[in-house]
Amino acid sequence: MAWEKQDKSFDPGSFTRPVRENGITTTDVVVAVLSVLWLAIAALLLAYGRAAEGAAAERLVFVLVLLAVVTPLALIWVGAAAMRSARILREDSARLCAALDALRQNQIQQQRTGSTDIRPALEKRIEEIAQAQRQTDSVIATFVSTRSREAEPEGGVDVMPSASPSPPAPTADSQPSLALGTPSEVLQPPLDRSEFIRALNFPETTGDREGFRALRRALEDRMAAKLVRSAQDVLTLLSQEGIYMDDLTPDRARPEVWRRFAEGERGAGVSALGGVRDRSCLALTAARMKQDPIFRDVAHHFLRQFDRMLVEFEPDATDQELNDLAETRTARAFMLLGRVTGMFG
Repeated sequence: MAWEKQDKSFDPGSFTRPVRENGITTTDVVVAVLSVLWLAIAALLLAYGRAAEGAAAERLVFVLVLLAVVTPLALIWVGAAAMRSARILREDSARLCAALDALRQNQIQQQRTGSTDIRPALEKRIEEIAQAQRQTDSVIATFVSTRSREAEPEGGVDVMPSASPSPPAPTADSQPSLALGTPSEVLQPPLDRSEFIRALNFPETTGDREGFRALRRALEDRMAAKLVRSAQDVLTLLSQEGIYMDDLTPDRARPEVWRRFAEGERGAGVSALGGVRDRSCLALTAARMKQDPIFRDVAHHFLRQFDRMLVEFEPDATDQELNDLAETRTARAFMLLGRVTGMFG
């Protein structure tokens, strides 16, 4: 799996040393010296042959004839050896290219297999949460449009409490509110802090009735729904890199640090909020931020939504509520992305 987390590009040129196209090499210098030496020897032999007489002249003629006979043979064998070496190099190069192509095809096949067969557990869980959310939204929309207080259980979870088996008769007070288009949020009770914190942690399993109820209540609140949906997007994208909030164990920051951050303090005073120490998760997140502009936009949007929520949540929150908030999956994602982006100084 570590191989799949690395850069998928493969450059065969990275295994070869760069070739200098220009410049004088050691081989060129040796060849030039040997050429000059040979010309000097040939000039000496010619000069000596003109001055020599008798036996000395015959020996010189014999040496020149021997050189004339041996030199072409030596050149022929040198050429044959060079051709044999070139053939061996071509065969080795062809085998190397075939091996690199096989390696590249194997890597591509592994990527395709991994992308189609392996689905992280958290991604499946969030998809189930989104499906349950769409179902509950549909039920709520039906309830509001029919003005009915009769509700049926949805998947074992009470969608809305029933006050009477039949809808009440319309009154003079209720009719003007419909004509004026009163939003459904006004008719809903305010979102409790404990429910809001529970919603930010998301349901543990598909059978987590309390988690789904809290998530549904948060999605009914206009301000809380923005943060919840943004957190869902971030957690889904992080799961694609194998980063799960349940695996993180960040250092816990004191409630005073959260309060100072909500009041606008930045720098070393709030650096304790970046308590995520997992180097692998930090490196993968930073690389995704640089390479994927969609992930970068989603992450910055999530950080802004969490910051706005914290400014409104902190003034009336107790220390215990701040501690509970810090333990949610949404807060852990905020600490991870905040540290990667340098938000905590």
